[in-house]
Amino acid sequence: MGNFVLDNLVAAGPVMRTVSLPRGRQTLHTMPTSAGYEIRENCFYDWDGRKRGLAPFTVLQHTIAGRGNLIYENRAMQVKQGETLLVVIPHSHRYWLEKGNRWEFFWISMNGEEALRIHRSILAITGPVLKLQPSTIDQLAECCYRLVTGGEAPGSASAIAYEAAMVLYDDVFGSHPTFAQEYRSLQHVLTHIENNLDQRLSVPDLAEVAGLSRAHFSRIFAASEGLPPAEFVLQKRLRRAAKLLTKAADLPVKEVAALCGFEDPNYFSKVFRRLYGTNPSDFRTSGMYASLDTPRRVP
Repeated sequence: MGNFVLDNLVAAGPVMRTVSLPRGRQTLHTMPTSAGYEIRENCFYDWDGRKRGLAPFTVLQHTIAGRGNLIYENRAMQVKQGETLLVVIPHSHRYWLEKGNRWEFFWISMNGEEALRIHRSILAITGPVLKLQPSTIDQLAECCYRLVTGGEAPGSASAIAYEAAMVLYDDVFGSHPTFAQEYRSLQHVLTHIENNLDQRLSVPDLAEVAGLSRAHFSRIFAASEGLPPAEFVLQKRLRRAAKLLTKAADLPVKEVAALCGFEDPNYFSKVFRRLYGTNPSDFRTSGMYASLDTPRRVP
């Protein structure tokens, strides 16, 4: 494909567009929030991943020329010409332009469950700085160009963002058999967890299911899913318990606890209260079912 679309994007000059769903619209699994092409030089440009709000989103930013600085989980690096930055927010990172330097780039920011899942999985394997194929860069530039020059309806804009996520997926996992195998291993573990919430799911057992060492498994799992494995399992158990309490009114609370992998009803009640703010019995009578789409730690 060459870089024909990238050339078109550059020729259009610095431009950006913010994309948002109209109020009341159904949440989309992948949705762009902004896109654009910029040239930054001798100016203030500094983003801290811990100071951009609590709503999760991702930034995919390709360096056309110049370079930027990045600190990612206390590791210092640079994002140079031809390299692509990928970060999920909120997160412990910072990227900025050093005084006297120049950074020319295009970017697509997006949110939604599928975008976050794919990008976290890529970050778990590759880290935040990627070296992509020229054809991939041009396809991403085309997605950016369509977003900033067109007036797409939300569904069409969502399709473009999803296309960008899948192009990145194909480049990373299609070109690297080891990465692809680790990604498939993580998906297998997620399915195993979902199907065995009433069983013992220790971190060593899950690492064995993945076929990885415990340390490596824990690292890539946390980077991919946003929570350490044990906390992720606890979150899943509690969400299932909340659903059962609401949908299966005849089940005793003690049986709900057992079906969700809690051997000790007292412990179940304790962690349930921490997450939902009330005990299981009162939660049931309230008729509420709070779906937790964003992973978070149980205190």
